[in-house]
Amino acid sequence: MPPNNPAVAGRSGVAPWLLGGRHLVALLLFLACEQALAAQEVFGVSNGHLEIGLGHEHGDLTRLTDAHASQNFAGTASSGAGLWELTLLPTEKTLSPADAKSFDCQSLSGRQPALRLTWDQFGLSAAPALRVEVVVRLEAGQPMSRWELGVTGLGELGIRQVRFPRIVNIPRQENERLAVPVWMGQQTAEPRKIFAGEKKTGRREQWAYPGLLSMQCLAFYKQDGPGLYVACDDAAGFNKAFAFFGDGEGGVGCEVLHLPERLAASNHTWRLPYAVRLGTFEGDWFTAAERYRAWATNQVWAKESRLARGRVPDWALNTALWVWNRGRSPGVLEPALVLQEKLGLPVSVFWHWWHGCAYDTGFPEYLPPREGAESFTDALAGAQAKGIHALVYMNQRLWGMTTRSWREEDAERFAVKGADGKVHPEVYNTFTRAPCASMCMGTDFWRQKYAGLAVRAVTELGVNGIYMDQACTSLACYDPTHGHPVGGGVYWMQGFRAMASDIRRRCDSRREPVVLAGEGCGEPWLPYLDLMLSLQVSRERYMAPDAWDTIPFFPAVYHPYAVAYGNYSSLTMPPYDDLWPAEFARKQPLKLLDRKYSRQFCLEQARAFVWGQQPTIANFLPAQLDDRAEEVDFV
Repeated sequence: MPPNNPAVAGRSGVAPWLLGGRHLVALLLFLACEQALAAQEVFGVSNGHLEIGLGHEHGDLTRLTDAHASQNFAGTASSGAGLWELTLLPTEKTLSPADAKSFDCQSLSGRQPALRLTWDQFGLSAAPALRVEVVVRLEAGQPMSRWELGVTGLGELGIRQVRFPRIVNIPRQENERLAVPVWMGQQTAEPRKIFAGEKKTGRREQWAYPGLLSMQCLAFYKQDGPGLYVACDDAAGFNKAFAFFGDGEGGVGCEVLHLPERLAASNHTWRLPYAVRLGTFEGDWFTAAERYRAWATNQVWAKESRLARGRVPDWALNTALWVWNRGRSPGVLEPALVLQEKLGLPVSVFWHWWHGCAYDTGFPEYLPPREGAESFTDALAGAQAKGIHALVYMNQRLWGMTTRSWREEDAERFAVKGADGKVHPEVYNTFTRAPCASMCMGTDFWRQKYAGLAVRAVTELGVNGIYMDQACTSLACYDPTHGHPVGGGVYWMQGFRAMASDIRRRCDSRREPVVLAGEGCGEPWLPYLDLMLSLQVSRERYMAPDAWDTIPFFPAVYHPYAVAYGNYSSLTMPPYDDLWPAEFARKQPLKLLDRKYSRQFCLEQARAFVWGQQPTIANFLPAQLDDRAEEVDFV
C-alpha cells in the first residue's frame, strides 16, 4: 500500500508520549517495519475489514491484514517464493512470478474493491505468448477475499500442477494453533515446532481433497485471537491439496496445490475452475467452522445428502449401538444379540473378516464367506428375525496383487497409475507384506467389478448393507487408456456416484433399501453414503503420540447432514485373522486389557456421544458384561 495509507500510518492510535520507554521503543520499531513494508508495496486494496498489499516488483503477497486486530498474516518472501508457481509439461519446468519480465496491476471497477495482476514475457520458445492473470476481489462487509487464476498462451505446453496462492513467512503470534479437517479434524498447539522438522531442515505436509481432507479449508490462529482462514469454493470435487510448511527456523507458510485436468487435445488456455478464499477471523477452529458452514451447507452435497433427503433407512438411522466384531457368525451375531437384550434398544453389527479371503491381502475375492454361504445366510437370517442388521466389509478400491484374480482378470490395466505411468503398491498387512493396488474409480471395469460383488452380497447372502472401506479417499490417475482426463479432474467423484447408484438400482427389488457406509468423512460423499465411519475419537489408540489432537471439525459443519458412527474403543487385545500366517498369531488375541486402559475406553465412548456419533463398541464378548461391568454400563 502507499505509505500515506491510513492503515499504515498511525495504526496504533496511541500517542507515543503516553507510553513508557520500553513500549515506545517497541512501537517505533513496529512503525519502522510497517513503513519499510509499505515502501515495498505499490499495489493495495482494502474494504475496511481486510487489507491486501502486493510487492511492486513481482506482485508478492506482503500484506493480508485484519483491520480490526491490526494483525498481518503475510510476510515477505525471503526465499523468492512468489504468489503462484506453475509446473509445466512436458519439460517439468517450474515457473514463478520472478520469471516474468513484465508485471502489471490494475484496479477493477465494480461494487467491491478488486485488482487484476498480470505477468507475461517469460521467454519460453514453446509458449512465447504465455500470460498468467490473477484477480483478487474483496467481499462486502467482512474480512474475506476471493482469488482467481488463469493461464493463456500455453501453446503446446501443459500444466501438471499449480501452487496458488502462496502465503509465506506468516508473522508469529502467541498461543498459535493450526486446525485442519483431516477427516473428522485435528489441531496442534505446536505448529512452528512441527513444521521446523526434527533436524531443523523444514517440514511440509499436504492433505489431499477430496480424500483425507474432508472439507476445503484450514485455519491458523492465535487461540481466541486473530486467525488466518484459507478455503476453496469448489462444489464439483476437483483434485487439490492444502499444504502447510516450515523453513526450519520457525517460519511457516501455506498454499493450495491444484491439479489441472489434462485433456487429450492441446488446450492453450486454462482457468482455475473455482476461487480460493483468503480471510481473517477472531476466535478458534469453531469460528472457522462456522464461517465454512455458512458456505458449505448451501452446496449441492448438503442439500442432496442422504440424511437431509430422508433417504437413510430407518434401521441405520435408529441404531442405538454398533457392535464391531470380526470373523465367523458365532463371534459376531451372538454377542450382538446378547447386548441387544441387555440394552433393550436396536443393535446392529459392523462385520469384518466374514469374507473368504485374508484381510488386507486377498481383496476382492470376498465370496463365498469363509464359513460357507449356507452357514452364513442361515445365521444372519436368524439374527435378522430378532432385529439385528448387518453391514459387511468390502474395500472399495484395493485389489491384492498376489491374488489369482489379479492375474486372470489382468486387473493391472485398470489400476491407478502415477505420473510415471506405474502402479504404486500399497502394503497394509504387516505380517505378510503382500502388496495391494488401488483401482481407478474412473474405469467402468472396476465399478462393474465392485458393484457386482456388493450386489451379490446383498441379494444372495441377505446382508443389509456394505461398508465401503477407504471410500472417502480419492487419487489422481495418469493412465491415458482409462478414458478420463489424465491427472486431476472430477472423474473420481463422478465414478463413485455412478457405482453407488448402480448398487442401489440393482438392489431395488429388496424389501428394504441397501445401506452404503464409507470410511472417514468427506463432504462430496454426503449424497451417496448413508453412514460415515469416524474413528478419530480413538486416535490415541491407533496413533503414536504426537502433537495433534482430534477436534470435531467436520461434525461442527455437517452434523445435520451426516450420520457418523464407529469407534476402536475395545476392552480386549486386537483380534487376529485366522487366514493370516499362523506363526504370528497371538496366543490370546481377545484377552482382556489391563484395567488401566479403561479410562481411555470411556474417553472414546464419551467423545463419540458428545460429538454426535452413534455409539460403537469393538470386540465385544458377552463375558465382558461381568468382567468389565463398570465400563460396559458406562456405554
